[in-house]
Amino acid sequence: MRSAKTIRLSSLGLKVLAAYVVGALLSIALAVVAAVWMVQHDVLADLELRERAGTLASKIKFDANGTPIELDVREDDLDWLYDSLPHETAYRVLDAMGNVVLVSRAGDAFWPPGGNGPRLDRDSFVFERNGATLYGATEPFEHQGRQWYLQFATSERLMKLIQHKFALPYMGTGIGIFSAVLIVAFGLCAYIALRYALKPLRGISDAAAAISPRSLHERLQAEAMPAEIRPLVDSFNRVLERLEIGYRLQQEFLGNAAHELKTPLALIRAQIELKEDGENNRDLLNDVEYMTRQVQQLLLLAEASEAHNYKIATVRVQEIAYEVVFYLQRMAESADVCLTVSAAAGDVKWQADRGALFTLLKNLLENAIQHAPAKTVVSLDIHNDTVTVRDCGPGVDRAQLPQLFERFWRGAHRRDHGAGLGLAICQEIAMAHGWRLTAEQAEPGLRFRLSNEAGGQASP
Repeated sequence: MRSAKTIRLSSLGLKVLAAYVVGALLSIALAVVAAVWMVQHDVLADLELRERAGTLASKIKFDANGTPIELDVREDDLDWLYDSLPHETAYRVLDAMGNVVLVSRAGDAFWPPGGNGPRLDRDSFVFERNGATLYGATEPFEHQGRQWYLQFATSERLMKLIQHKFALPYMGTGIGIFSAVLIVAFGLCAYIALRYALKPLRGISDAAAAISPRSLHERLQAEAMPAEIRPLVDSFNRVLERLEIGYRLQQEFLGNAAHELKTPLALIRAQIELKEDGENNRDLLNDVEYMTRQVQQLLLLAEASEAHNYKIATVRVQEIAYEVVFYLQRMAESADVCLTVSAAAGDVKWQADRGALFTLLKNLLENAIQHAPAKTVVSLDIHNDTVTVRDCGPGVDRAQLPQLFERFWRGAHRRDHGAGLGLAICQEIAMAHGWRLTAEQAEPGLRFRLSNEAGGQASP
């Protein structure tokens, strides 16, 4: 649980999403602060005045002489405002000399008199009228080569009424909707984009986890990786290359050493056998036999560790089992142990290297014979996707079960002094075929279970 929690906290996707959420919240906060600042400093009001003045300037109608005569009510849906609220808002049009040529219903009394009027320039202005503050804006425009100026003004109280009763609530609602869309919709898009971007990493992680000593030649594909991850994949591939070279050298040394030892041992055995009988000859022959068996097991271990040594084909498991029992019959008779074979299914067929499966079953039965008491039975049971070998010996402690397949580990109850490599060879063969070899207590005895996860083929 602690490891899973650590992985979640260190997840790149979660960190990116968290950064996105923090950035979105910060953007929303900045938008709110900016909106409040613009309201407090009348920035929005000034922008609205300028925009309204420019809109009115574009909707002025002219007579045949090019003189402004009225506002085009068809183009302006707020024309009623200037007639209904003449004390709160008004507009007028001036020529280049500052003479008023068109004014709304509020009349000239609405505007500052004579020289107190606002300048004829694109600008905002403020003036007082009957104790009320009014804000306005001037917008210059041209028509038929003549320069005109439109001035629009509205009272402060009308502006605040519109802002606080209409604009700000709608603005708050808009910011709320925008925030929800930003966090939910864009967050979902970011999540999907992250899953799509990190998908190659999950694939390459599975590929890396599948690499074992029997598949060190495999390499991770870097073509589909993001540019930021590709150097890491290339470095991992170089590490695999160095590991493969080291592993091959180790396996070659193991095989070469075993081959080099076979010939001297054969010569020593021949010399001992040719010598006259002596009290030490039998002990020497036993030592040579033990060393020869160790060398043979080392050779088998080196071969079993190399996938290219296997020739996979469809084999009949019962047929190989009977061959193994026949091969070990003399050993079983010497130990006063009975070997039995039973098949729950029909003719079970597996995809396997025939010689490797023979060696695996032989080593399991040899191990069972070595630990089985006299007058007991060692059974080999064949099912569609499982083969079990059981003896009725003393077994091993539960804590020692994981050690059974370690190299050079020997049980305390076996009759001979084996090399301790037989079960390790079985495990190498099983892993090379994609099988699973386990040991379990049988009470009494020990049961080895060989599982073909790909499933066998049984025919009636």
